[in-house]
Amino acid sequence: MAEFRVGWREWLALPALDIPSIKAKIDTGARTSALHTYFVEPFEDHQNAMVRFGVHPLQNRQDLEIICLSPVKDYREVTDSGGHREMRYVIETVVVLGVQRRRIEVTLTNRDTMRFRMLLGRTAMEGMLVVPDKSYLLGRHANPYALKGKSR
Repeated sequence: MAEFRVGWREWLALPALDIPSIKAKIDTGARTSALHTYFVEPFEDHQNAMVRFGVHPLQNRQDLEIICLSPVKDYREVTDSGGHREMRYVIETVVVLGVQRRRIEVTLTNRDTMRFRMLLGRTAMEGMLVVPDKSYLLGRHANPYALKGKSR
């Protein structure tokens, strides 16, 4: 099997959440992936636990928002890099990195103060070789938000 190389930061997509492009930090120190959400609302749909949440996919762009719906996979305590513990909703979704597609777990949390809207944690990196001194080995995506009049 050919090795799949990624840089320390990459553009990826979350098609099931209608997120065509989001910049992620490839974080071998994080166990689980995390997605920035500026609100999270749990609800039940036909007795299934669901969550509605809002994503600002581009840093420093509050005008661009994507509202997502997903079944809840879990609700668990997560410890962040600063040692703070927080209860987070966990969903499962498909991530697309270059030509790779895989199902991953993602926790939902407010990352307003962080540089990256998403962290790709090590449980999502099986078979990847992280090249720590490189960025965007899978390419820089054209800005899909420009098509909606939201160009940066």
